[in-house]
Amino acid sequence: MVDLFQPFVDMLWDVAPIASVLFGFQLLILKQKIPHLKQVIIGFVLVWIGLTLFIAGLEKALFPLGKLMANQLTSPDFIGSNASWEDYYWVYIFAFAVGFSTTIAEPSLLAVAIKAHQVSGGSIKTWSLRITVAVGVAVGISLGSYRIVTGIPIHYFIITGYAVVLIQTYFAPKSIIALAYDSGGVTTSTVTVPLVAALGLGLASTIEGRNPIIDGFGLIAFASLFPIMSVLAYAQITDFLTRRKK
Repeated sequence: MVDLFQPFVDMLWDVAPIASVLFGFQLLILKQKIPHLKQVIIGFVLVWIGLTLFIAGLEKALFPLGKLMANQLTSPDFIGSNASWEDYYWVYIFAFAVGFSTTIAEPSLLAVAIKAHQVSGGSIKTWSLRITVAVGVAVGISLGSYRIVTGIPIHYFIITGYAVVLIQTYFAPKSIIALAYDSGGVTTSTVTVPLVAALGLGLASTIEGRNPIIDGFGLIAFASLFPIMSVLAYAQITDFLTRRKK
């Protein structure tokens, strides 16, 4: 409890501006009373407590766990000495598994998938969208881990990736473009970011010649880019098969 006191204080200062804006607009701009004031206050208190415990959990468990796994998977005792990039295949498999599982569990992606299913009249399946996005994140994080292992500059991957996205955008069905771009954003949220960031920093810290600042960060960019590509590709394949069937 003593360790949680300071995070509670810090999170209060983070939540306070949000409450100030919402209450200020309601009372000063709209000049209306806040409906269900008691429930709203209780809700803000629960958000404050929940975010504090979540941040504390990241610092106590997820970040150390991600770094520990990276250390173990890159240990010379595990992969051998003088290892080349092919010897890190367990790192790529672990990165794929982490990317897929955390994205499937991502609450923001679930919310977007449910809304997409509703507004599309059921043509966009919730699970199909979630799995497509999860595969994109998994491939992206695996490729990002390969970049850290090999030391290739990140801008080569990002520029090439967005060039592919632009080409896909031109040929993809117009109805799916906005959803595809949103799918890239919702993956970088509460569940995915902590583990992915910890994995990247852990790899850069344990592989000789890597700088955690330069090489450790950047996995989140892969986690945002590749879901766009996967959703656009899924829409293009589905559209092609539909037209071919007709």
